[in-house]
Amino acid sequence: MPDKWEYPWFAAWDLAFHAIALAPIDPYYFAFQQLELMLRERYLHPNGQIPASEWNFGDVNPPVHAWATLFVYRLTKEESGERGLEVLKSGFHKLLLNFTWWVNRKDRSGRNVFEGGFLGLDNIGIFEIAVRRYRTGVIWNKRMGRRGWRSSPKTCLKWPWNWQCTTRFTGDLTVKFYEHFVGIASAMTRRGERNDSMWDEQDGFYYDLVRLPDGRATRLKVRSMVGLLPLCAVTIYPAEIVSQLPEFAARAAWFNRNRPDLLADINPPGRQGANGRFMLSILDERRLRRVLACMLDPNEFLSDYGIRSLSRYHLEHPCVFRNGSDEYQASYSPAESDSVLFGGNSNWRGPIWMPMKRPSASRAASDVQLLWG
Repeated sequence: MPDKWEYPWFAAWDLAFHAIALAPIDPYYFAFQQLELMLRERYLHPNGQIPASEWNFGDVNPPVHAWATLFVYRLTKEESGERGLEVLKSGFHKLLLNFTWWVNRKDRSGRNVFEGGFLGLDNIGIFEIAVRRYRTGVIWNKRMGRRGWRSSPKTCLKWPWNWQCTTRFTGDLTVKFYEHFVGIASAMTRRGERNDSMWDEQDGFYYDLVRLPDGRATRLKVRSMVGLLPLCAVTIYPAEIVSQLPEFAARAAWFNRNRPDLLADINPPGRQGANGRFMLSILDERRLRRVLACMLDPNEFLSDYGIRSLSRYHLEHPCVFRNGSDEYQASYSPAESDSVLFGGNSNWRGPIWMPMKRPSASRAASDVQLLWG
C-alpha cells in the first residue's frame, strides 16, 4: 500500500488497482508479475480465496484481480504482445476459481445479488463498517460495491473475446458468464409487489437493499455514487464478435428465447444499434435517462469540479434508518468526516472521489449512447 500515512501494509484489492496505474510504466515486469503473484500457491487458497488485507485476511473482496488483469492486458497489449497474452491465458483458471469462491460466499440466498462488506468508499453508506457488520442483524445487499460487481461476470465474459478462442471450453464459459450477467442485471431491477428490487421507480435510482431478520426487505434511500455505477456496467461489442463465436451466439439466443422473464427489465441484449453494434447493459434507455437526470443535476451529483460521491440532496434531507432502538444516518458533509470511526480524515461524504471526475462520468454515459449512435 503506497500510502505515506499508513505505509507499508498489504491489501490485495488495492494492489489490483495499483497495477493498472503502473502498467504504462512497466507492464510486464511489474504490473503483470504483481497480479500473478497473488495467484501463486503462497497466496491463493485451493478454494480460490485471495487474502484480502493485513487487517483481515479473511475478508471477502470481489474478484477485482480478473478485471485488473484484463485491463492491464488491454492497456499494454501492443507493448507486452505474446507475453501479455500468455499471462491472460495462464491466469484465467485461477481467476475463475476466485470468482466462484466469491459468488458462493456473497450470494447466500441464490438471488443473484451480493451482500455488502469492506468494499471502499465506506462512509457514503448509511452504516459504518463495524455497525453494518456486527450490530444490525440485517443482510445488506449492495448495488455494485465500488467496482466489485462489474469487474466479475462482465470481465470474464469478455475474456475469450480478447484471445478469440472458439473452443468448446471457452464457449461454455462464455455462456455461463452471459447467464451471470443477465441474472444479476435482472435481479437488480426485477418487478413485483415485494420491496426487494434495488431499482426505485419513484426516484429513478438504484439503492442498497437490506433484508431484516423477519424476512422483510427495504431500500436504504441513500443517493450515493454507488447508485451511479450501473452506468459503468456496460459492454458494447461489434457484430463481428457474434460471427467469431457462432456457438455462443446460438446458445445465448436460445437462453433469451427461453428466459424472457430475465430480459423484461434490462436493455434487450439481442437488439442491434448503430453500425450493427450490440450492448449488454443493466439500464434500458428509459432508466438510463432517469439516472443521468439525477447525475447531471447540480442539486444532486453534478458540481463544478466533478461528480459528488454523495448527493447534495442529503444536505437538507439526511437519510435515516431505524432498526429497533438503533438509528443510523447518512448526511452530506462537504468537508472533513464527522465520524470518529474514520479517524476524522476521511471526507467521502460529499466531496469528489478522484476516479469519478467529470470526464469519467461523461465517458460512461457516452459509451452507453454508442448503441443508439
